[in-house]
This record gives sequence, structure tokens and C-alpha cells, in this order.
Amino acid sequence: MKAMRYHAHGDSDVMVHEEVDRPVAGAGQVVVRVAGTAFNPVDVPIRAGVLREVFPVALPHIPNYDVAGVITEIGPDVSGWSAGAAVVAFLPMTAPGAAAEYVAAPAEALAAAPRTLYLADAAALPSAGLTAWQSLFEHAGLEAGQSILINGAGGAVGGYAVQLAARAGATVTAIAGTRSLERVRSYGADRIIDYTAGPVLEALEGQRFDVVLNLVLDLAPTAGEETARLVDRLVADGGVFVSTTTPGPQEAGRGVRTVRVFARSDAARLANLVALVDAGQLKVEVAQRRPMTDLPAVHDLCLAGRLAGKTVLIP
Repeated sequence: MKAMRYHAHGDSDVMVHEEVDRPVAGAGQVVVRVAGTAFNPVDVPIRAGVLREVFPVALPHIPNYDVAGVITEIGPDVSGWSAGAAVVAFLPMTAPGAAAEYVAAPAEALAAAPRTLYLADAAALPSAGLTAWQSLFEHAGLEAGQSILINGAGGAVGGYAVQLAARAGATVTAIAGTRSLERVRSYGADRIIDYTAGPVLEALEGQRFDVVLNLVLDLAPTAGEETARLVDRLVADGGVFVSTTTPGPQEAGRGVRTVRVFARSDAARLANLVALVDAGQLKVEVAQRRPMTDLPAVHDLCLAGRLAGKTVLIP
């Protein structure tokens, strides 16, 4: 099969499109013919090698851990799945990934793909949707009637978070850029702050929230005292600061909890998100579809801050 692969860490040009052995389903695995795979920003530092201690990948490595496709082979000790089933999955982040024509996937990570989406586009759901859900409900314990500030609402995780928080009955304040305002408004945000229009913290002066979900680095680009001040200014007494980027202080005071999120695969919860998609209660937005061979260019666009929304790559 053809796959995008890198044999050494480095710049985007280490990724090459080459012939590799097609995977075989081991115990507890299936082989999926890839319809689409989603790019995630963390793929860039993994490829560059700066996250080797956190995500140690064996070289040569096939990247991309979100997949949508069709099962072609069932391994030993797998039940409940059959060849021909359309599936989605959040794959193990250090295993050979889905930037290929086929990928071996743990059966325990699979959920049936949404029936209402173009199959390739469904790759935009697994890790981003699960990150949003786990951040809001497992880590923040968000409940109806609470207030939440979502920084990075225009991104993939942020978009799902706005929708899920609004659906849960929370009052949602979203921070997003000009090009995302209408989309974020359609997701159910009660208030949107355009970060391109002026200093965000000035616009939020005097306000505190039960939950602050920080998905991008622009509010608190460094750890330490600056993040502590951010938590002190924005999080209400007894509230929660949840971040997928810069961690908050361990001892924030005022009964405030701080949590740094590392998302995990959860097939049962992914199936619930798929059900919401098929019921028309959760929108999956794909900014662009590109051929798999464009993956190096996508990495470069991400580094340059020019990647708008979720990109799905197609073999």
C-alpha cells in the first residue's frame, strides 16, 4: 500500500509518500481501508521529535491517529464487527497511523461511522470530539446553568465544546476569530468575543466563569505566574480551569481546580457522539479535504498559523 511516513524526526520534508507493507490484523485488531484521516496540530511536534518523551514513536512512523473507513479484515479475538462495516476511531497515538491506504486498529477503539456524513469527513470527529467531551464533563463537571468561557472556540475541539456545552444548558462565552464568528454563533454560543478586535482580557474585565476551557496558547502563552494571574482573573470561586495547552497552577486558591487534559480513546463515548451527529444535534465541520500527499504542506500551514479549521486527508 501507499503511506506517508518519516524515517527520522525533522522538518516536514522528512515525510515521504512511499510503498509499505499492508498491515495484518493481530489479536484484537481489525484492518481498516482508510477513507479519510484528520490532521491534528500535535502531529507537528511529534514529527519534529520535540515530544519524544511523551509520544515515543518507532521509526519509520506513519502519522495521524484519527480515522474513518471500512473494515476489510478481522483479527483473532474480535467480536461484534464484520468486514464491510464503516467505522471511526481514535487510534493509539504512538502506533502506526492512518496516513495510509490501510491501518490496523484496535477493535476496542471502534465506533460505527455516522450515517449522515460523507465517510471521509467523519475522521474529523473522534479525537476532537472526545477531547471536548472529556474536558467539559469528565474534568470540569459542567452542569446546566453554569457559565463557561471557551478560548479557541473556532477550532475543531472548541467547536464541539461550544455545541456540547450549549446543549448541556450552560451559558457559553466563546473566544474566536473574525472568520469563525458566524459558525460559532450557529453552534449556540451566547456571547462571542472576537480576539482580532482588541485585547480579550479587557473585554472580559470583571467577569468570572464557573469553567474556563483553554484550548489555545494566546491567553496564557507561558506557564507560571502569568497563567496563575489568568486563573485568578477569570475563574470563579470553586470553579475549574481546564487546559489542553498551558497547565494552570496546582494551588490556585479560592477552591479553584486546575486540570490539564490528555484525551484518551473511548469507543462508547465516541458512539454517543456519532448518535448526536446522526440526530442533527452535533455538527462536524471540515474546512478542507486534501490528498494524503499534501500532508507535509498541511504541517507547514499549521506552523505558519494559516490552517483554518479541520483538514481531512484522503488516500
